[in-house]
This record gives sequence, structure tokens and C-alpha cells, in this order.
Amino acid sequence: MRNAFVNGIIGEVENRDDLYVISGDAGLGVFDDFKVRYPERFLNLGAAEQNMIGHAAGLALAGFKVMVYNIIPFVLYRCFEQVRNDICYQDLPVILAGIGSGLTYSPQGMTHYSIEDIALARTMPNLTVISPIDPVEARLAARYALDAKEPVYVRLAKRGEPDLHSHGDFRIEEPQELRAGERVALLCHGSITEEVLAAQQILAERGMTPRVVSVPMLQPLCERALVERLAGIEVVFSIEEHYAEGGLGTILAEKFSAGGWGGKLVRLGIPRRFIHEICDNAGMRRHFGISAAAIAETVASAY
Repeated sequence: MRNAFVNGIIGEVENRDDLYVISGDAGLGVFDDFKVRYPERFLNLGAAEQNMIGHAAGLALAGFKVMVYNIIPFVLYRCFEQVRNDICYQDLPVILAGIGSGLTYSPQGMTHYSIEDIALARTMPNLTVISPIDPVEARLAARYALDAKEPVYVRLAKRGEPDLHSHGDFRIEEPQELRAGERVALLCHGSITEEVLAAQQILAERGMTPRVVSVPMLQPLCERALVERLAGIEVVFSIEEHYAEGGLGTILAEKFSAGGWGGKLVRLGIPRRFIHEICDNAGMRRHFGISAAAIAETVASAY
């Protein structure tokens, strides 16, 4: 989905004379052709993340539409103050393309994981947060980000995720039903959705049919569309490759407590602690109970 998003952005360069790309010495192969064709529209500012964000803010103030590309710890964590003050405080329409959502970079360790980024991003007013599940949503996120008048943070995995949607003519702002079902709903975002859909298939073979709903735009959350997608649902499971606290589950808990839906909420995610285990992405998901088999066993208890 990373390539789908990036190509959706740079593919518009011929139609727009304001488009600019900044990299923090990351993903350079992704931009090989772009750098050759449009060298004046690309900057690699190296391992200087605060400067990267400040430079993007300056270009935005000068009228450019800027995409900043880096792995999430270097597009959001190390330069949090600059994202907060230079971009979000000034409400500048900069696109923050963060690569390596969740445990994508397993087993490289805690320094490379992005399991608290939604919690951090949600603290910043004006910042739209999108977590696509597949290339279809990534392309729609690119289209939204290009037109946005506010800063947009898009968190992306990079493992060649398959298309999970059968069509791409929907609004990225709204939750989308991926599988029909009754009584129980599985709400998810990001690349973990592949596990969620596999879990739904396991449950279907056992006679249980939970509804699966993708929630790509986490901030702001379209509450109206979400409540519509939850019609007839008694139990919601939020499932994410993120801390169970601070992400989608917390967003739902906050919204549900204010009314609009009166069912039970169960949050599945990573426990809020530092990760010292060494394992690949699939092994990490099994360890933290968010693999397809583990999700299926947990959800089955609601039937």
C-alpha cells in the first residue's frame, strides 16, 4: 500500500506545479524516477528530522503542497515539536507520509515500531489521521490528502498488502463494511485487517458471522456513518496493531460513552509496555493475540 499511496501523490505532479516531496533519507528507491524527471521538486534532507519538518512548513507557507516521507518514528516522534508547532499550530496542508505502521518492521525492535503513533497524533488539533487497510484505501487517502486544506498524517505498512476492497468508489472519510454480519462487529484499520478478515472466515466456517468494518479515517471520526454501520450490532471488537489504549479502541470508547450506540466494546491490541521479544511480524501478532486464529478464538466467546 505504500507504493499505491506514494504513486497517487507523485502521479499528480504533471497536473500541479505546486507539488513538492521531502525525504528524510528514507525510501529513496521509491522516488528514483521522480528524482530524475523532477529534480527541482525533490529534496533529501538526510537524518535531520526537525529540519525536514521545518523546511516543509516553510514551503507550505510559500504556497507549495508538500509531502514529507519517512518511517513513522522519524516523521512524527523525533520531530514532534516541529509537527506540533510548525505544521499543526499553523494549520498548514502538509502531507505526513509515515511508513512502517504497527509492527511492520519486526524484528528490528522498539525503536522502529509505531504502536503509539495514533495516540500521539490525536493530541494535535487540525491533524487528520488516516490508516489505510490496503492499496485501494491508500489511493483514496492520497486523493484526499492532495485536496486537503489541513495537515494530513497517513500511516502505511509496506509489505505488499493485497486489495481487500472489491471497488474504490467510496469516501475515505467514512467507515466501510467489508463483510456482512449480525450481532457482532469487528472494527479495524491498517494492515491488521488481513488477519481480521481471515478470522472472520474461520468464524464463518463455525457458523458465526461477525460484520467486519474498516475505519480508515480515525481523526476526525465520522460518527454518523459509524453508527449506521453498527445497526443491529450488540458487541464491537476493535482490533488494531497499536497499543490497545490510545488508538481506535479508545476513540470508540470516548464516542460511545457520549451516546449514539449502547452495546459492549472489547478492545484488542498490544498491551501498553515496551516490546523486548524478538520475532517477525506474524510471530508478534500471534504473541499479542491479534493473529487470525487468536482473534477468532476471542470473538467466538461473544457468541
